[in-house]
Amino acid sequence: MPELPRFFRSPKGQLIVILAAMAVLAMAAGAGWSAWPSLAGAVAAAAAIDLVVLRLARGGWELPIGAILTGLIIAMVLAPQEPWYVSAVTSVIAIGSKYLIRTRSANIFNPAALAIVITFYAFHTGQSWWGSLAELHPVWVAVLMAAGVFITVRVNRMPIALVFLGTYFLLFTAAAFLGEPRRFVEIFRPPDVHAALFFAFFILTDPPTSPVRYPHQVACGVIVAVASFAVFELTGAAHYLLSGVLAGNLWEGWRRAR
Repeated sequence: MPELPRFFRSPKGQLIVILAAMAVLAMAAGAGWSAWPSLAGAVAAAAAIDLVVLRLARGGWELPIGAILTGLIIAMVLAPQEPWYVSAVTSVIAIGSKYLIRTRSANIFNPAALAIVITFYAFHTGQSWWGSLAELHPVWVAVLMAAGVFITVRVNRMPIALVFLGTYFLLFTAAAFLGEPRRFVEIFRPPDVHAALFFAFFILTDPPTSPVRYPHQVACGVIVAVASFAVFELTGAAHYLLSGVLAGNLWEGWRRAR
């Protein structure tokens, strides 16, 4: 109990509150309560695995805050109609990757992004990004942006988010002018525009897998935007944003190792 005030003052604690509130709001007014099994499966599986690993590694019981965040993000990206066990398996893969694919200091890939891309091919999972409030009235995008800016400032990752968004929309705008505009109109409409904002503020800014110094954040933001655009153009796969962040993670992991 004495740790609770410290928890709610920490960026991770505040992010859990923000994502949980957004999930409840999205289910109540948009996605429907049918998303509950997927949400519960993702969070419970991630927390259970991480709880055991932390116990074995550190000899004591700890609240698996990072795993809860991973489970929330996975569930809020996947379609709410996905069976609970698919969300749970995705969370297990995410937590496993955090401990298996890492350098001495941190994991290389964003766990939620890597796991969703893997299960996209393993289970043909759908991605609706319902947690981004895309199904609510357009005025709610202001809530999404306010919450995103708040947490991005807290983790000191504003440059990477802004550079990504600027480069991302610039690339798609240029492609619309130079090519067939109808191919790109969805990028500027819900749910895709909400997905880009949610991605930039809550996934791309993950502290363990994103750069700390501002020049590196700028470079990484450009890499992620270009990679996302390239995956969309070449494959049209729903995971183009998540594949983009994995490319940025690879660059950042290489930079740290070098």
